[in-house]
Amino acid sequence: MVRSPPMAAAAPSFSIAPATPADAPLILVLIRELAAYERLAHEARATEPLLHDALFGPSPVAHSVIARAEDGTPAGFALYFFSFSTFVGRPGLYLEDLFVRPEFRRCGLGRQLLAYLARVAVDRGCGRMEWSVLDWNTPSIEFYKSLGAVLMDEWTVCRIGGPALTALAQGAR
Repeated sequence: MVRSPPMAAAAPSFSIAPATPADAPLILVLIRELAAYERLAHEARATEPLLHDALFGPSPVAHSVIARAEDGTPAGFALYFFSFSTFVGRPGLYLEDLFVRPEFRRCGLGRQLLAYLARVAVDRGCGRMEWSVLDWNTPSIEFYKSLGAVLMDEWTVCRIGGPALTALAQGAR
């Protein structure tokens, strides 16, 4: 008797849609989960009112999309904003955060979220899409390379915040 190979489980289906104001509490939860994964929970100080204003207030400065499994379970999110490249002379899409919950990883959702954002970038006339990845996050680095991403090793991210930002601003008078 010839047996058929066991049927592989069907890959889960996801929907990706722009976040709505009602999603602000969920986005905050996902940001905190991402911060814990990145070992940076102590730096996650965002609040629901801050997120709501940044994403849905009178002058939004960022955008977010939510990925949900077929049953409506939140599976992940991406948060992005538009930058500008003087060299390219066009806007760029900067991906600030991308997070897929552990139970939904290795199902193609990360690729789907990036493809969704690539479509947003192309539709908006962006010349590029950029993001940062922690240097210890080897699985993500390899995944991004497999998509054609180029690691910009010759660039160093600079950040100024808190009291140093305030002190610098006071010197601008």
